[in-house]
Amino acid sequence: MSLPFLVFSRHFSVSHSVLSNAINQVTIIGGGLMGSGIAQVAAQAGNHAVIVDVNDGALKKAENEVKISVQRVAKKIFKDKPADGEKFVSDVIGRIKTSLDMKEAVKTADLVVEAVTENLELKQKLFSNLDSVAPDHTIFASNTSSLSIGEIASLTKRKDRFGGLHFFSPVPVMKLLEVIRIPETSDDTYEKMMNWGKAIGKTTVTCKDTPGFVVNRLLVPMFAEAVRMLERGDATARDIDIAMKLGAGYPMGPFELADFSGIDTPKYILDGWHKKFPNNSLFNPIPLLNKLVEEGKVGMKAGEGFYKYEKKNM
Repeated sequence: MSLPFLVFSRHFSVSHSVLSNAINQVTIIGGGLMGSGIAQVAAQAGNHAVIVDVNDGALKKAENEVKISVQRVAKKIFKDKPADGEKFVSDVIGRIKTSLDMKEAVKTADLVVEAVTENLELKQKLFSNLDSVAPDHTIFASNTSSLSIGEIASLTKRKDRFGGLHFFSPVPVMKLLEVIRIPETSDDTYEKMMNWGKAIGKTTVTCKDTPGFVVNRLLVPMFAEAVRMLERGDATARDIDIAMKLGAGYPMGPFELADFSGIDTPKYILDGWHKKFPNNSLFNPIPLLNKLVEEGKVGMKAGEGFYKYEKKNM
């Protein structure tokens, strides 16, 4: 899971560029909001996508979410041509399949994108199991928002064909894609990931395998400092949010954004970074943040975080 980027574009786009022959078959491991969103943008661009998850319920939910999202895109793009919109929806949905068999689903994949829980051991095991069954040309990529790509790739024998593709939520809306390369990532693999990102309509930026990459490396410490200001009583959450919106031009303040995303996400990111880099004070635990998460007050999805929310609006 990842924090959404601060610029909330509302323009849905479908790539009309010619897709690179290198990546046409994409397998996405994990059918949550991120995984289903990645499958959608790939299919909209002409790729054939397979969503893999552990049970039928998760796959049916993913299919439903993709259908609703694609219909929303069609309504916006083809508002004066409903027949074209229906064909668009049918074509996109037709290019997405689902599977419970992870190993079978990667046998024809040009690209495998992992979008599962932020757990290093889980991701390592996943890619290790797929390494021997995926074709030699298949590129592996993780959508992790905070873990080391190099550590995730460490148990595979294809580090030259491994990288990070960090999408932002909601994937069909957010234009940014961070493309991460580790020292072993080959130039060919890097170029294929960059070209694929552009082909599916994303604006790509590159970053080394550094904690949080670009966005979260800047965003999470900024959020942490905002919580520390609140904890010290320097300013209220509302005033900090207003200040950042009107003074820095942010569309959402740090507390609004955290409540929207779920404040457990930056808390667990900080926990991981603090464990790995205990001498970096930017990553030190924050009692107020820990207290809110322990109490289940993790934002809009819980009805309360830094702010309270009416259940009917959730």
